[in-house]
Amino acid sequence: MYTFIQKFHSGWAYLALLLIVVAVVNSIVGLSRKKEFSANDRKMGLFALVFTHVQLLIGLILYFISPKGYALISQVGMGTVMKTAELRLTVIEHPITNILAILFITIGWSKHKKASTSEAKFKSIAIFYAIGLVLLLSRIPWQSWLQ
Repeated sequence: MYTFIQKFHSGWAYLALLLIVVAVVNSIVGLSRKKEFSANDRKMGLFALVFTHVQLLIGLILYFISPKGYALISQVGMGTVMKTAELRLTVIEHPITNILAILFITIGWSKHKKASTSEAKFKSIAIFYAIGLVLLLSRIPWQSWLQ
């Protein structure tokens, strides 16, 4: 069960990251070309939002069933986790930063819904989704993810 969820979490991440990139690029293009915000633009933002939220749920499940997650704190202690860069990344930095990233994406979606102009809608998605993307990319455990 653990292996399946871990593989699913890694595979789903590719889709979530791709959709965030598409939403950000689409919003930047829409903003620079002064396009009207369309139903397709909304769908791109929505799909990125949904995929990141599913990724968060999978990640939270994984965090609590994985031997490399919450269980590691009780095994080796918080002091050891914080002193070891690789452990700190997977147990503390990755989950917290990714929760913040998804929070930014959610704020961008919420702000776009309240915006009255196309420019404001594109700007909200472009800025907040881009911040979320940068945060996500900054805390991916690349050495274990690309194996």
